[in-house]
Amino acid sequence: MDTKLTLKLNKHVIMKAKSFAKEQNTSLSRLIENYLHSITDQSMKKQSSTISPVVKSLSGIISLPNDFEFKKSYADYLSQKYK
Repeated sequence: MDTKLTLKLNKHVIMKAKSFAKEQNTSLSRLIENYLHSITDQSMKKQSSTISPVVKSLSGIISLPNDFEFKKSYADYLSQKYK
C-alpha cells in the first residue's frame, strides 16, 4: 500500500536527486523508498547480530602465539580426519 509523504528539502539537493533518478531510470519516489528500505534493513541486521552473553564469555579463552598458522593447522586437521 503506497502512502503519500511530504518532505522539505534543499532545492539544489532535489534537483540533483531528480537528475540522478533519471540517470538510473527510476523515479525519485522509488529512489527514496529504496534508500529508506536499505537503511532500515541495516538497522535491523545490526540489532539481530548482537553477540550473545555466552559467546562474549567465551571470547579470549584460548591464547595462541602470534605466528600461529590457522590455515595450515586446519589443513593438517582435515588431512588427519579424512585419512
